[in-house]
Amino acid sequence: MTLDRSVLAFAGLMVLLSVALTWWVSAYFVWLTIFVGVNLLQSAFTGFCPAATVFRKLGIRSGAAF
Repeated sequence: MTLDRSVLAFAGLMVLLSVALTWWVSAYFVWLTIFVGVNLLQSAFTGFCPAATVFRKLGIRSGAAF
């Protein structure tokens, strides 16, 4: 799995997890959903993604975007 796919999979997992936590635990978990969305948006414009940096340090091979 490349870095790009890892970041997309992680972002999708975080969105689904935050929606589930919002539904079953507390409405305040909607802030996690908002944070993930804002991070995806800024990553699209700047090319910088904190998750990509962490995954790169874990040894996942580079993709085309990150």
